[in-house]
Amino acid sequence: MPHKGSARLLTVAAGAAGLALAVTPAAHAAAPAAHHAHPAQVSPSVARHESHDLRNVREAGKHAGVTSGNWSGYAATGSSGSDTSVSSSWVQPSITCGDQDTYSSYWVGLDGYNNSALEQTGTEADCIGGQAEYGAWWEVLPASESPYSVTVAPGDQLTATVTDNGDGTFTMTLADSTQGWTKTTKHAGSSGYQDSSAEVVAEATSVGGQIAQLSNFGEVDFTGSTANGQSLDSTSPTEITMQNQDSGDVMAQPGSLSGGDFSDTWENYS
Repeated sequence: MPHKGSARLLTVAAGAAGLALAVTPAAHAAAPAAHHAHPAQVSPSVARHESHDLRNVREAGKHAGVTSGNWSGYAATGSSGSDTSVSSSWVQPSITCGDQDTYSSYWVGLDGYNNSALEQTGTEADCIGGQAEYGAWWEVLPASESPYSVTVAPGDQLTATVTDNGDGTFTMTLADSTQGWTKTTKHAGSSGYQDSSAEVVAEATSVGGQIAQLSNFGEVDFTGSTANGQSLDSTSPTEITMQNQDSGDVMAQPGSLSGGDFSDTWENYS
């Protein structure tokens, strides 16, 4: 969930003929480390205070679809049992940090739009104390997210899938092809799960029960999004715009959906 470069040591020698610049042997040993350094990872203690349920959904008015205080993306919706699998891929965005703590998550899930159940997995990008931190997690409501002990870095290629196994359990799989890891969790679904929606979402994470300030992620590109093995487009999904319900400011806006692909763009912290 939410790399440090090595300083190059330069020795400057001044002579009668001018200045000579020489790199010491220590610099040659230190330089490669910059290519292998890892970004800060979100701590388990922070992650366990985070959750991802839908907040403050309303008819969109001037926007397409609906607005939400914390979700931005698309949701396939239907009756009970209509949605039993969801999948999408995305590139982990790099976030810009300032003085304030901010949070963001990128995920796929079943349920959650029409009910209080939710089975999901994804990544996050948070600013904690001015430092960008990245991580990966799974969650079954009402519990908070459960973090994975893995490395996630900006630019990583992620693919996530959630599937109802038909026996009361769900399989949540998250793979990072850049880092070379795959995590799979099989867990009982939320109490009262219905399989009545499938979502692909960028989110302002809820921390301690409150919607947090949204990390400036710029843009995140979701590709190959499917519900029940079919392109998400074919489900006539609901477009969800993230909007501060007090000020009316748009926080994040999904672009048009085509072939299961769409971009989600950051607009405001809150």
